[in-house]
Amino acid sequence: MTTWTPDHVSATLERVLGAVRQPARYTGGEWNSIAKDWGMVRSRVALAFPDTYELGMSNLGLAILYDGLNKRPDVLAERVYAPWLDMQALMRAEGLPLFSLETRHPLVDFDVVGFTLPYEQLYTNVLTMLDLAGLPIHSAERRPEHPLVLAGGSAMINPEPMWPFLDACFLGEGEEAIHEIVDCQAQWRDEGRPGGRVELLRRLARIDGVYIPSFYASTYLPGGALAATAPRSEFADVAPATVTKRIVTVLPPPVTDFIVPYVDIVHNRAAIEIQRGCTRGCRFCQAGMIFRPVRERPVAEVLAAVDRLMASTGFEEISFLSLSSSDYSYIQELVDGVTERYGDKKLSIGLPSLRIESFSVDLMAKLEKGRRRSGFTFAPEAATDRLRDVINKPIATDLMLQTAHEVYSRGWTTIKMYFMIGHPTQTLDDVEAIASLAHDVLHIGRKYIGHKAKVNIGVSTLVPKPQTPLQWVPMEDEETILSHQEHLRNRLRAHGMHVNLNKPRESLMEAFLSRGDRRLAPVIERAWRLGAQFDAWGDLFQWEAWVQAFAESGLDMDWYARRERPLEETLPWDHLSVGVTREYLADEYRHSLQGAVVDDCREHCFSCGIITQFKDQRREAQNLLGGDGSWGCPSFGRGAERQPVSRLPMPLYFDEHMSPGLVGQFDHRVPQRRGLHSLPDSTQPD
Repeated sequence: MTTWTPDHVSATLERVLGAVRQPARYTGGEWNSIAKDWGMVRSRVALAFPDTYELGMSNLGLAILYDGLNKRPDVLAERVYAPWLDMQALMRAEGLPLFSLETRHPLVDFDVVGFTLPYEQLYTNVLTMLDLAGLPIHSAERRPEHPLVLAGGSAMINPEPMWPFLDACFLGEGEEAIHEIVDCQAQWRDEGRPGGRVELLRRLARIDGVYIPSFYASTYLPGGALAATAPRSEFADVAPATVTKRIVTVLPPPVTDFIVPYVDIVHNRAAIEIQRGCTRGCRFCQAGMIFRPVRERPVAEVLAAVDRLMASTGFEEISFLSLSSSDYSYIQELVDGVTERYGDKKLSIGLPSLRIESFSVDLMAKLEKGRRRSGFTFAPEAATDRLRDVINKPIATDLMLQTAHEVYSRGWTTIKMYFMIGHPTQTLDDVEAIASLAHDVLHIGRKYIGHKAKVNIGVSTLVPKPQTPLQWVPMEDEETILSHQEHLRNRLRAHGMHVNLNKPRESLMEAFLSRGDRRLAPVIERAWRLGAQFDAWGDLFQWEAWVQAFAESGLDMDWYARRERPLEETLPWDHLSVGVTREYLADEYRHSLQGAVVDDCREHCFSCGIITQFKDQRREAQNLLGGDGSWGCPSFGRGAERQPVSRLPMPLYFDEHMSPGLVGQFDHRVPQRRGLHSLPDSTQPD
């Protein structure tokens, strides 16, 4: 059996790389990449992204971990991405193991292999990468000398379908915890690996935010529903009944020495996270729930980071990232600062996730002054005021049309609009409203710039995600989705109008993977062995493999994806907490079916659970930063500006357009609670 060294890997690559597409995906050596001496460090970490180089290089989370780990003199972090099909075939033919880009060490040589999983369609690629690395795909088959295999990211909010393949999962924000995990593994290894891998996992289980799937067992009711997922008796001393996510109290300094690729990538730019979390409370949005609380980065820190980025990377585009950029408290000050410093330089600033309002148009006009203007993005998600109340995204249609006037009148040629179908209580009238609104916007554009006006419409299908108020909702059936899509195709035919519709079966796969339990693990493995991988790439999506895998397992896709779940049912992720309570999510679920709108969290705290779960860190953050506004949650202390706090989440209003007949269709889902039509007296936070 060949023992692969970096020299052997390099010699093989030199001989065969010319035969693959995009060989620069596998060469490394990019500007700002870090290759350390393996003999001078204590721990070696492979940061793995289970998709192509072009996508993985655009992931900010991986860049943050890479930067933080490599700042330590005793640790090195190197990157590895999923090889494309041609490279996989070559590697298998040559016996070449999966290797890191920086020093070309095989993955089996590392101490830790950490996967970043932002979406569920990457699951099969994880198995491909483990297999190419020569690592057993099952955690139970790995030996003490094998690297620790763990995963984090948004797709690990419910890791149960992947439980047998991962040694450990991480819940929450990993900037600080990754160091604790690396140190834990190093200490165990330096001690001679006492107790084997089980002892390592026992130690890891004591780290906040770390979930060891093999320490838990699931039981099921006669009808097939989950009864519970609880610690196994032999691990009850270290495995908590509920694993709670980790957060960073104050955002660490942003990455500034980004790796500059040799080839074009999906987002070929630098990025600075100006704010983490969102206070809007959109009921479909998983990110808005799992990244609470809101924490903001000081303007001075952002501007200093831009200066450093310009000097260290040469990027001509920087994106200021946030789930809701307009809600960043210092957004006007930031835009003014950027335009003052860089207004006459060749630097493009992106400000995604703006609210639909004239203020947003003013901001973009300042940032793009003197540059070519192409597109402005709206994301109303629904086209009627009533349905936007259901999802708690109350943007008036009149406001959208007013903003369209301002966009086209200022020189933009294209408005991009993003919608979803499959919302609770949605009717064909709501779908027709998407087409009507798009035509109205196009008509406004033609008034200003004639046939140069364009409207691009993206319509996806709602996938009810874990840890959201809609987690109990069934995904819409395929027949209805297809009929609504066909209606939109027929109605959105006009010069200057382009519509993009998702494929229902790809949404179905996302739904059953994100809402699944442990019984889906054999399905994932079987689909992978039948050839499923790169499931997020539409042209490679192998539906037949998933159909066969489900048939062989005796399980039903629709049972996981399209079954309405009673509030009292145990969900596969109930033993994993993101700090937002189940009770709060249930209240918001009921409000969605009543068209009830709740206020922005910055204006009125609805006791979602965050300030209770993280009260010590909230106090620490305010003491560190001084004054109010360090978090979006209520402040404390004498002289602090207080916001109203509700013990129960009381809506601002109930939508009068929710007809009794329509609401009545859904009344059986959620028990009613008395006293919803009056707000309680405001109380101070604990």
